[in-house]
Amino acid sequence: MGMYASIRGWLEIDFAQREAAEGIIERHRHELYSGGWAFPVRPFNWSLYLFYGGDIRQGEVPWLREQVEQLARMTPVDEDDDWPRGLFVVTAEEGAGASMWQVREAAVTEVPAPGPFWLAE
Repeated sequence: MGMYASIRGWLEIDFAQREAAEGIIERHRHELYSGGWAFPVRPFNWSLYLFYGGDIRQGEVPWLREQVEQLARMTPVDEDDDWPRGLFVVTAEEGAGASMWQVREAAVTEVPAPGPFWLAE
């Protein structure tokens, strides 16, 4: 059957970056796992949050990580020069504990999740 990883998290992007984000997601379309991406139905205020949540085969984790890295590198579109930022929590079925993908300054850094981490269980 294979081993799975649970991945859930968010990216804060500018409304003007939505089309570029949708393009990145579409270029990496996976028949099953792309369904984990979600934008708010009716965004409000000044931030747009892009969410991912799903259980995927551990062999597909690099597929998702590549998308997050490309989304992190979307060029800032406002005078504040803000890059996308966010956080994803990854827990593997094999019991390796939880890790986090921290997204900021056009990069994705993987770090161990602090323990005990309430999302890891």
